[in-house]
Amino acid sequence: VESLGVKEVIFLPDVYLAKYVASQTKVKIIPWHGKCMVHEQFTAEELNQLRKNYPDLVIVSHPECPPDVIKASDFTGSTSGMIQYVKNNKPKNVFLVTECSMSDNVQVENPATNFVRPCNLCPHMKKIQLPKIYDCLVNETNEVLIDKSIIEKARLPIERMIKVGRQSSLA
Repeated sequence: VESLGVKEVIFLPDVYLAKYVASQTKVKIIPWHGKCMVHEQFTAEELNQLRKNYPDLVIVSHPECPPDVIKASDFTGSTSGMIQYVKNNKPKNVFLVTECSMSDNVQVENPATNFVRPCNLCPHMKKIQLPKIYDCLVNETNEVLIDKSIIEKARLPIERMIKVGRQSSLA
């Protein structure tokens, strides 16, 4: 956000992610009030109960979680940040505060780690399936057509966003 060189940013799509970013910067964040239905289901009380059941539990949350959940976590980071944290720190027991399928994927690369799985499913993510993607690519179906004027208006901010992302990943 600071690399944009502005005093305020309209931040979307998630209000909790906006609050998290606001806690990390002096730039004024104007949040969009969207929420991820999976992340907002988690509570700090749930995490505290998990800690009672698993005293050595490491809680790793996504920044789209409510602030009290982030505060109750040991680490908060993007999806890739969460994966790297588990890979680098090799906790004995870990709870990923995000969509539950992610634990299955991360455990493949981290078989020595026990993934505690109170599960919140995302019905929208479950619609994304490899056979459907394959079918779209092979048969060129479900094409989304966008008016050229919209493409041109969107090109600059998208290219800028990609550039900022590349710069921050190199830092």
